[in-house]
Amino acid sequence: MSKAVIINGGNSKESRLTGIQNRIESFFETEGLPYNIIYVHDLPAEDLIKSNFSSEEIIQANQIVEDADIVVVLTPVYKASFTGILKTYLDLLPRRILKGKSVFPVAIGGSIGHLLAIEYALKPVLSELGATEILKGVFVVDEQIKRLDGNEFLIAEEAENRLNDVLKHFQNQKEVIENRVS
Repeated sequence: MSKAVIINGGNSKESRLTGIQNRIESFFETEGLPYNIIYVHDLPAEDLIKSNFSSEEIIQANQIVEDADIVVVLTPVYKASFTGILKTYLDLLPRRILKGKSVFPVAIGGSIGHLLAIEYALKPVLSELGATEILKGVFVVDEQIKRLDGNEFLIAEEAENRLNDVLKHFQNQKEVIENRVS
């Protein structure tokens, strides 16, 4: 059975990025697709900054990525690029670890002016990590995610539709992998 991992490159679990993550988790749960979450900001900061490849926490996180068939990379966009927090972790992933995996980049930012951050900043790094199947990224403008009571979020219909279009790919992938195993 397929396994997924969500790598959250944000700096807080209370950000609007969590609204996107919640939507993706809900999809995986509906599809019966097991997943793990790596909150990069919860990994040891010193290990990230000093590139401590022998850190037990980093090794465990890397194993989760290694075991996954689907890798979702979530990041806010600041100053036209993905977060430094995310970059410190991606630098600790083994070379070619994303080979043979479906990689789905998702970014949120303050304006549509950062739309190409996925294409020109994030995708080249993912390619360097061996990703050959990088799905169409989804960029969501901050104002398309409304914070509701209880740390709940409402995603604008247009953004929700773009997310759903890519998530449908995982329904097909799950069926292909399950048929291969049968």
